[in-house]
Amino acid sequence: MPEKEPSICEEKNYNQLFRNFYEPATKYIYYKCGNLQQAEDIVQNVFIKLWKLCASVSFYKAKSYIYTACNNLFLNDVAHQKVVLKHQRTIKENTDYESPDFLIEIDEFRQKLKTAINTLAIKEREVFLLSRVENKTYKEIAEITGLTVKAIERRMSKALQELRAILGKEIKI
Repeated sequence: MPEKEPSICEEKNYNQLFRNFYEPATKYIYYKCGNLQQAEDIVQNVFIKLWKLCASVSFYKAKSYIYTACNNLFLNDVAHQKVVLKHQRTIKENTDYESPDFLIEIDEFRQKLKTAINTLAIKEREVFLLSRVENKTYKEIAEITGLTVKAIERRMSKALQELRAILGKEIKI
């Protein structure tokens, strides 16, 4: 006559599983996350869930259930942390760029930049605007202006030098 499978719902069987697998499962998750408190929380939550589902989990498959559930809960925590970090980064970026002081600084800098660009010689201004505003390559600018690429490079270099001299350390071109 086959022996009846022990039930996890019986406290002595559940305690036996807890004694046998709590520490190894905690180490398993600790090695994954590097945080003992997080590992202990995950394993404890799995054992709570195991107690609630005791009637549906086979005693002989409990070890597999514990390790699989621990791993899944850890992966869920990792995914949750990614969402939290992304949200925090978004909030920080939005608050940094929308502060009144920052917006005032941006407006002031734009005015300085426009003034500085207007002080450039026509040849340098044309090349600078085609490159930086229109996003044209030196080759494309050379075709538009009928000059050589080397001449475009010289004009751009001169424009950048003049802008640096006017704007100082405020600009990184």
